[in-house]
Amino acid sequence: MRRLRQLLFSAATLVAACGARAGDLPVIKNRQLLVEGKPFLALGGELHNSSASSPQYMELIWDKLQRMHVRTVIGTVSWEDVEAIEGKYDFAAVDAQIAQAHRRDMRLVLIWFGAFKNASSTYAPSWVRRDLARFPRAVANGQAKEAFTYKGAMPKPVLSVFSPDLMKADCAAFVALMTHLARVDADHRVIMVQVNNEVGLLRDSRDRSPLAEAAWRQPVPSSLTRYLAAHSSQLKPELAEVWTRQGRRMTGTWAEVFGTDWQADEIFMAWHFGRYMEALAADGKKALALPMYTNAWLGPQPGQPTAGLYPSGGPAKRVLDIWKAAAPSLDLLAPDIYLPDAKVPLADYDHAGNPLFVPES
Repeated sequence: MRRLRQLLFSAATLVAACGARAGDLPVIKNRQLLVEGKPFLALGGELHNSSASSPQYMELIWDKLQRMHVRTVIGTVSWEDVEAIEGKYDFAAVDAQIAQAHRRDMRLVLIWFGAFKNASSTYAPSWVRRDLARFPRAVANGQAKEAFTYKGAMPKPVLSVFSPDLMKADCAAFVALMTHLARVDADHRVIMVQVNNEVGLLRDSRDRSPLAEAAWRQPVPSSLTRYLAAHSSQLKPELAEVWTRQGRRMTGTWAEVFGTDWQADEIFMAWHFGRYMEALAADGKKALALPMYTNAWLGPQPGQPTAGLYPSGGPAKRVLDIWKAAAPSLDLLAPDIYLPDAKVPLADYDHAGNPLFVPES
C-alpha cells in the first residue's frame, strides 16, 4: 500500500435516508455519500498504482488492510491490463479485488487508469501508444509531448486530449468495465469510480498539436458562456477576472472570449479535458450509475506560478467552474493534497456545491 488515506465527505451534510433497500446503488445526495441508503464515511487506504494487477501479490496486502480495520480500499484498473489487445477484455484483476472486498466486508473505490495518469499516458495500452497516426501526441512548445520524468529515466508519452479516436477507445473500454461491474458486483462492493487520474498538460499551458490548434480557433461553446453568465456571482475570482477583462463576451473564439495568455490557455484545456471525462462518465453511467469523480493535481503551488508547471487543464482551483460546466456527469472534483496545510485546498474545493472527497494526501 502506497499511503494511508482518509476519505472525507463534509460532516455538516450528513443526511438520513428512509426506506432504502439493500440493493440500492451507492449515490451522492446533498453532498453526502450514501451506501445501502445510509450515510457512509469511507475511512480507507489506497493501493500502489499497479499492486492490484497481481492478485497473488495482493493477498498479504488485503490481510494487512484487514488488520488495520480499513473499511474502504481505493483500488485500480489499468486500461493496459484490461485491454492489452484491442477489443478483448480481461477483468480478472477487477474480479479478484471485488472477491477480496466481499470476503472481508470492505468497499472499493476503483480508479480507471485510462488514457491519462499524472499528466501522462503511461497506463494506456501499447497498441494505443504506438499508433501515432490514430492517437496523436500532445505538442508542447513545438515538440511532440513527453511528460516530465526523473533524470535519466525514459520520457513518458502524453496523448492529445483532442483526439476523437482516443476518446472513443478510452470510452469503449471504460463502458466495458462498468458493464462488467453491473454484471458481477451484485452487492455493490464498488461504491465509486474515479475517471482517469490527475489529468492535464505539463511543460506548456496548452496543447499545440494540429487538432488542438484547430479547436483553439473555434468559437467558445455557448453552453460554457451561458454557464458563466448564470453563475457569474459565484465564479472563482481568478476565472471571473479573466472573463471580465475581455468584456464578459458571450460569443467569439477562445482568444476573443478569454485572451491569449496562459490563463486563457488553462481555461481552454480545462474545458476539453472536462468534456473528455464527461464523455466517459456519461456513457459509463448508462451501464452502471455509480458516483464518479476526477481528482486534481493541485496548482498553482509555490514555484509553479503558471499552468504547465502544474498540469494545465486539470481540475485545479482556478478552473473548477469550467469543469462544473464541462462535466455535469461527474459527481465531484477531488483534491489530492500534498501540502502541509490541508485547510486551504479543502476550502478551495468547497465550491459550487462540490462534495468534499480527498483520495490522496
